[in-house]
Amino acid sequence: MSFEIVEATIPEIQDALETGQMTSRQLVLMYLERIAEHDKSGLTVNSVLEINPDALFIAEALDVERSLQGPRGPLHGIPVLLKDNINTGDKMHTSAGSLALADSFAGEDAFIVTRLRDAGAVIMGKANMTEFANFMTNGMPSGYSSRGGQVLNPYNISTPTGGSSAGSAVAVACNFCTVSVGTETSGSILNPGNLGSIIGIKPTVGMLSRSGILPLSNTQDTAGPMARTVRDAVLLLNAMLGKDDSDAAMGTGVGRLHEDYTVFLDPNGLRGARIGIPRDYYFEELTDEQLALFNASVERMRGLGATIIDPADIRTAREIKYSSVVLNEFKTSLNAYLARLGPGAPMRTLKDIIDFNHAHPMETLRYGQSTLLDAEYTSSGTFTEPQYLRDRATDLRLCKELGIDAAMKEHQLDALLFPADFGARITSRAGYPSIVVPSGYTSAGVPFGVTFSARAYQEPVLIRLAYAYEQNYKIRKAPSLRSFL
Repeated sequence: MSFEIVEATIPEIQDALETGQMTSRQLVLMYLERIAEHDKSGLTVNSVLEINPDALFIAEALDVERSLQGPRGPLHGIPVLLKDNINTGDKMHTSAGSLALADSFAGEDAFIVTRLRDAGAVIMGKANMTEFANFMTNGMPSGYSSRGGQVLNPYNISTPTGGSSAGSAVAVACNFCTVSVGTETSGSILNPGNLGSIIGIKPTVGMLSRSGILPLSNTQDTAGPMARTVRDAVLLLNAMLGKDDSDAAMGTGVGRLHEDYTVFLDPNGLRGARIGIPRDYYFEELTDEQLALFNASVERMRGLGATIIDPADIRTAREIKYSSVVLNEFKTSLNAYLARLGPGAPMRTLKDIIDFNHAHPMETLRYGQSTLLDAEYTSSGTFTEPQYLRDRATDLRLCKELGIDAAMKEHQLDALLFPADFGARITSRAGYPSIVVPSGYTSAGVPFGVTFSARAYQEPVLIRLAYAYEQNYKIRKAPSLRSFL
């Protein structure tokens, strides 16, 4: 076919579908051929865990619908990959990368998956991920799961992929799908988005439903779009929006959400914006090369009319230490998820998963399961532990009120700008939104991005800033994949 899918955007694909240059079925086939050639052959980047056996039927049915009734919207016929902790009520498994859940079927779609199907998206498959969202053990490489193996970074295979939405990021970077959905608790969209040279939007907790997503933390989890362009990420975000009364966090967004976030795609969005740089603490791990890339990014933004406040330090940054919140929330959240799978589910509790791993150590315990054990024996499941309650209150105080809120108020900021994903810990504990955008490459070809962050439900501001930066510089480039041929 004459249509080139490498780096193709949703608007470009929709134009080709509308003009008859190709069909959605042909588009899915092209992606499957790329997966066969680059993801599952030779050295393999290993980003795709499972393909939907009905993907071609779904695509063809949407082609028929298009010819008879027209498209439902921008996602009609667009292939999407989902992180393997997102439920689908079809013939695919939902395992969070665990062999203990390799035979687990969810029975029904996650809320956001229902929204995607209603929008006409083709759920093409599941992406590999760091097992249990990197809550399995200490020392497990990002992108590794016992069920799916190791995801590799296509830009430099000796560099980590970042986690835990590793497969979702790599599949998008390699053009194995149009867009993908990841999840984040603390950096799991921003980290692989940065290292995959893609756009990752980590929304405000409560913006998107979490129902039907295998959980890690009741207070920090959220799904989010991953794409090669800001516009594509926003179109995917739009499609997943919708009020889910079963997710209590969604009540925080009433009156604060928008039906269409594409209206905030402004190429002049940096003009007059006040952006703060929290230099203290967040720059200590940068190499000289990364620092130079970041400073160049700042100068680009200044050139586009942004007012840069540097430094605009977060005064509590060095006070934010280890928190027991996620450790205490995981067990109860996971057990509640497993209970909803029904009586035929292979695993009913976290303890069942631990016992399965003990019974199959060669296959499942390459790196151990120390974190799973800590979660099982630390948490009572009642959230009454004094340390948990203190840590939850401390997180909110240091990360929100005295942290991000205070810094933004003091300097009258529209957003904070972090190098790579280094602000993920503070923004995730606050439940605040962020967008990571490609901003360069090291001499070894490793991607480097910058992350815009703000307060709750300020996605419109972040979209405006990220889009302006992307459109004026268009830094992202696709990995060559030559070493995999």
